[in-house]
Amino acid sequence: MIQSAKIARNTLFRSSAVGSRRAFTATSLAFNNNNDKSDRTRRELDSSPVPSSRVSRLFHYGSLATGVGLGAITESLKRVVSDSSSSSGSNGSVLLSPANVNRIVKKFSQMRGAVLKIGQLISFQDAKFLAPEVQTILERVQNGANYMPKRQLERVMAQNLPGGKDWRETTFARFDDYPIAAASIGQVHSAQLQSGEEVAVKVQYPGVADSIDSDLNNLMILLTASRFLPEGLFLDKTIDNARVELKWECDYKREAAALDKFRSLLADDPVFEVPKVFHAASTANVLTMQRMPGVEITKNLAALDQPTKNWIATHIMRLCLLEIARFKYMQTDPNWANFLYNKETQKIELLDFGAARGYSDTFIADYLGVLRAAVMRDREACRVYSLKLGYLTGLESPAMLEAHIDSILVLGEPFATNGNYDFRNQTVTERVRENIGVMLNERLTPPPEETYGLHRKLSGAFLLCAKMNAQVPCHDLFKEIVGLEPAQE
Repeated sequence: MIQSAKIARNTLFRSSAVGSRRAFTATSLAFNNNNDKSDRTRRELDSSPVPSSRVSRLFHYGSLATGVGLGAITESLKRVVSDSSSSSGSNGSVLLSPANVNRIVKKFSQMRGAVLKIGQLISFQDAKFLAPEVQTILERVQNGANYMPKRQLERVMAQNLPGGKDWRETTFARFDDYPIAAASIGQVHSAQLQSGEEVAVKVQYPGVADSIDSDLNNLMILLTASRFLPEGLFLDKTIDNARVELKWECDYKREAAALDKFRSLLADDPVFEVPKVFHAASTANVLTMQRMPGVEITKNLAALDQPTKNWIATHIMRLCLLEIARFKYMQTDPNWANFLYNKETQKIELLDFGAARGYSDTFIADYLGVLRAAVMRDREACRVYSLKLGYLTGLESPAMLEAHIDSILVLGEPFATNGNYDFRNQTVTERVRENIGVMLNERLTPPPEETYGLHRKLSGAFLLCAKMNAQVPCHDLFKEIVGLEPAQE
């Protein structure tokens, strides 16, 4: 097993193109794309037991390393034979051959958990920054987790709901065994409570919460040993942040409290609707909530006219600013499947609050200071507030300071533009990319912990606006919600 892992590591180091590595590292540093998967054929969900013990998950990692290593050797031999009999050489990574891509997707879908979750998060980035083979893997695992066999599902439900083995009769009038969705941490079933309410029941995979630490440690070893990522990304801090957020997402009682909080915060909002939690049918591993009838926004784009797309994008951007400036509390998961549009009620329905978190008054005050500085094109204020937040130490080189401030101004551009900002014609990604090399080489400190999830959500909103070719009055929203001057104490 160890030898096979070494083969895979060495093959990756030799065969991966430098450009592909650099492209992959940029995913967390810029946003905006047309990450369009509407033409991708959705496959039927597959069933497989969740490997819940540490030993069984380690076995799966080992078998994946062995399979990928042998697959790389096989692909190399094929190319030697092929190249000797043809005038044209083979292209592409030996490690990420089509057979190995299938192997990786299948194993990630079987394992679920932290690795699949991180792959899904990375997939909501700009496709321009990803090697094609990596993009293929991430697209396929985005909604591709396997679901639990019925026997394992029965055991989980009996352990978590009143009535034990009689949980169906005790709690539900109807429970559909085949899930409507299967993700990295749990799967979702349609059901009806004994009281008649139509509900969605999220059931956590067994052992996922306990496997987070070992999964992320294995992932960090793999990424470090393979040298797939360059210096300057502060990978340890990124993994630590993912560790905290994944543990939050595995606590369904915490998510239920976040749902209740958002229902309260948006109770008087005419646009957004948050599902009700049924606490009597919920535990730390099972979450029962109101079934929302809307359709995922990105699944229904062809049926929406442009004014409706503009309206949806505007209100999602409005929600992001409200979460930062008014609520000081944000749902940080950027998955577009978390936004449903209900054509009948003309409302946007919100889902999945496992990664919701609050922010301190001090952090929000300084973060809004950076945003206002970007909108006002004030470079000195950008520097001052970046020091307060911890983006900078004060010892940066002139080149690093210049690149950092330039990137802030570019990312703040939509909010600084009078009138509607046209996401169809923006060049934010390209201009941020110009500074990535300097920042990777010369950044002295990782970004503040609070900004990992916040920027993931904000970048997800920008990506969605671009996907919808939307025109959004970002500047007017900023003036209304954040204001161009700090609020008087």
